[in-house]
Amino acid sequence: MIIIVGVVKSLDTDGGIIIHVDYTSPANAASAFYESIIIDFPLKVLQLFESLLESRKLAFLQGNGYILFTFYKKVYAKNEIKSMKQEINQQDEPQSRIFASNNHQKQSGLIEIPDSFSVDIHTILPLVKKPGRYLGGELNTVNKQWDLVELRFCFVFPDLYEIGMSHQGLQILYHIINREDRFLAQRCYAPDMDMETELRKADLPLFALESRRPLSAFDVLGFTLPYELCYTNILTVLDLAGLPLRACERDERHPLVIGGGSCGLNPEPVADFFDAIVLGDGEEVIIELGDCLIAAKKRGLGKKETRQRLARIDGVYVPSFFKPIYKGGAFSGMQCLEPGYDRVHRRILPELPETTVLAKPIVPIVKPVHDRLGIEIARGCTRGCRFCQAGMIYRPVRERNVEDILQLAEQGIAASGFDELALLSLSTGDYSCLPEVLIRLMNQFVDEYVSVSMPSMRVGTLTREIIEQIKRVRKTGFTVAPEAGTDRLREVINKGITEEDLLFTCRDAFGAGWNLIKFYFMIGLPTETEKDVDAIVELAKKARAQAGGKGRVQINVSVAAFIPKPHTPFQWHEQLSLEEAKARLNRLKKMLPRKGFKLKWHDAHTSFLEGVFSRGDRRLSRLIETAWRAGVRLDGWSEHFRLENWQRAADQCGIDMEMYLRARTIDEPLPWDHLDCGVDKEFLQQEWQRAMEKIYTPDCRIHGCQQCGLCDFKTIFPVVCKQDFVPTITIASGKKEEREETPFRYEIHYSRLGDSRFYGHLEMLQLVFRVLRRAGLPVLFSKGYNPSPRVSFSQALPVGVESLVEHFSVDLDRPLSDLEAVLAALNHEFPETIRVTAVELVGKKEQVDQEITYEMMLPVVNETDTRNRLTAFLQSDEYVIERIRKRKRRTLDIRPLVRSLCVRENLLEIVLINHHDKAGVSPFEILEKVIGLTTVQARSIRIKKTAVRALQTDG
Repeated sequence: MIIIVGVVKSLDTDGGIIIHVDYTSPANAASAFYESIIIDFPLKVLQLFESLLESRKLAFLQGNGYILFTFYKKVYAKNEIKSMKQEINQQDEPQSRIFASNNHQKQSGLIEIPDSFSVDIHTILPLVKKPGRYLGGELNTVNKQWDLVELRFCFVFPDLYEIGMSHQGLQILYHIINREDRFLAQRCYAPDMDMETELRKADLPLFALESRRPLSAFDVLGFTLPYELCYTNILTVLDLAGLPLRACERDERHPLVIGGGSCGLNPEPVADFFDAIVLGDGEEVIIELGDCLIAAKKRGLGKKETRQRLARIDGVYVPSFFKPIYKGGAFSGMQCLEPGYDRVHRRILPELPETTVLAKPIVPIVKPVHDRLGIEIARGCTRGCRFCQAGMIYRPVRERNVEDILQLAEQGIAASGFDELALLSLSTGDYSCLPEVLIRLMNQFVDEYVSVSMPSMRVGTLTREIIEQIKRVRKTGFTVAPEAGTDRLREVINKGITEEDLLFTCRDAFGAGWNLIKFYFMIGLPTETEKDVDAIVELAKKARAQAGGKGRVQINVSVAAFIPKPHTPFQWHEQLSLEEAKARLNRLKKMLPRKGFKLKWHDAHTSFLEGVFSRGDRRLSRLIETAWRAGVRLDGWSEHFRLENWQRAADQCGIDMEMYLRARTIDEPLPWDHLDCGVDKEFLQQEWQRAMEKIYTPDCRIHGCQQCGLCDFKTIFPVVCKQDFVPTITIASGKKEEREETPFRYEIHYSRLGDSRFYGHLEMLQLVFRVLRRAGLPVLFSKGYNPSPRVSFSQALPVGVESLVEHFSVDLDRPLSDLEAVLAALNHEFPETIRVTAVELVGKKEQVDQEITYEMMLPVVNETDTRNRLTAFLQSDEYVIERIRKRKRRTLDIRPLVRSLCVRENLLEIVLINHHDKAGVSPFEILEKVIGLTTVQARSIRIKKTAVRALQTDG
């Protein structure tokens, strides 16, 4: 029996039931099914259909013609299936897509997703903030032909686009997979809550950005596990994909769900949601994993057999092969269910990936938290800070050589247009060849106004020479991390810096022109006393005094509660209770002077939950699911996080969250003991003891092996850059001098259509800056500490509005010899939805008032009512509307701002007056305030800006 669900157009009952339909939306499909043919189907078929509705399987084909469910009363031969498809496709709807299948490997075993299918999101994008997050189409992304590969990955970052686009690990795996012919990789980020709401309202599935295919269409969903507060977002993604949350509820017809990242070294709170988790570096294992799955796919292996094969790959953890044991409500160990698989070892990459992997970095549309070209100059840190999980789980140190760094910088800036590059490492200042690489980078990029930042500098490594180099283009942030207020406590944590080192660094920074320094501290470290807390304030005061009373300087003090992370020497220590953390933060708030200082703190409630999950076991999966079902989302964002929501969920589950913050004895089983990070547990115990005795453990890169147990010195060992820096290397004098004469100003005209109508104004600014850089135009920059391109833009276009008549002007230091070539170069760099139409040399123009024409197709509305409203408006002397701007209610008379309103059938033309120095009115406001449409109706209308005319001023 073949059933096509939608608006019924014809019915053929010869040899089963074939229903020819016009599918429009899941709601209509459900209505048509129940109203038209419910009485003709047996109970089992109805029950199956209802279960599909509940799991939103119908959403997979919304807006793409037809949807087909196949219920078998008998086993059809292949030629019979082919005959039925041909019969259906010969109906009178040429745009229809009818598919029948007996392929039980597809989603639910019942739906065959067409290769050409993509989710139509254009109806909901106007209704969400920052729609650019969901567009895809970023520069240097890859969208391979779907049916030419053997395995399809979608890499998922379980937080908003702005966070995920700053994560370099996902980009590395993305490019590694896409350069292999047998694989493809696409991306997905967690939607914001408004987008989640709209997807659910429209019964649309979550999708990959590159192709907008549903996540359920992929073979593998690869989740990054970057931090604990993203765990509920994982469930949001799975549910919006129409997938069961728990791995035990998914089978061969669902994508394999795999995790990886820093939280992978204790993934137990979310382990039940994953089929497998990669421990450690993913660059090699991701290819092995892909080849394994291709082989399993060809053999038609079941889920268990596939997992068994994955477990044979070094570094792959399959949670279902381990069973946690509890005695008296306490965790007592892990029972291995697969012979010979009692411990999983972290995968370690011998050296950093080759430079070609990130030759073309993905350039974001919406501004991410770190909007720059990131270059990983080293991985791993052996300073041995005893609180630092990253210092243990990313060992050994593997440095990239200077020439490779320079190559990555040159090709990355050319391929992206970024104006900042960041040297990334756990401790950038420890990179062996830092002076050489920094000077050579600055000499190469200073004339291009590309700055260099080092986000993870260490006190003691910031020399005066390095500080002078950093500020040559623009002064990037200056941050140091003393971690503790006293030398005694820094000895406990093995920080290896003194108060004298810190003050010397501050003195150099202030002397080089910085007036703001950021400090990071932790409270609740082992052996911390009230005196140590008070010393944070005293140290900040001493640091500010290093400015010598010159100028307005400020110290920003950031404080967070210490979390005893797994696989560290402090993993056995207790975490501060919520009440004690609040008390110590309040003490700092009272003690730190207001003038010249600013205290920032990591919310104690957030640290509490991070501590619970970082040290948790599998019982917490129930807590996560319960909280998620109660509406908990996006806990990493302060506007969404509420600890009381988690406390209520914990009460429902009978879980004592505070129990997870307690101290552990050295010999008790830990939930992550079966996961080997490479560092011996005996070494961690030794470091715990040395901390209590304030004994320093030196860096193995400098003082020899410290016997942590990681390196075999055959394949795994420290890789340190050879220091061959020549002190006499020439340092360029500085930024190029700008022309004294009048610059050459060009006006560039362009159209914005299609997806580009969803770019915000700030996003367009950044896009234009990068396009100009990549196109090689000789743009002039402003002067001062933070130079920016001398570009001015036309009036900001409302998000969601298309335009044929946009422009911007740019100042160049020389004339352009071939305008046609420039036009072609710009169009090559802009997205296809933005087309440059003209480039012309112009003089300096004064701002003038403008007359702007918009056209739009109105929805089917009461024509008489609409015309009456327009007539009343045009005949009125004034038309005052209310607005709320910055939480203040304001009024505006919009009647003088409307030149004309004209309706021809359903086409509305609006001509608005825009005064360059006064508030204006948008076409959306006309639709809502004058015509009476709802906000949703107004935002859903396709509006196009078609003409701009300058108005003559009096006199």
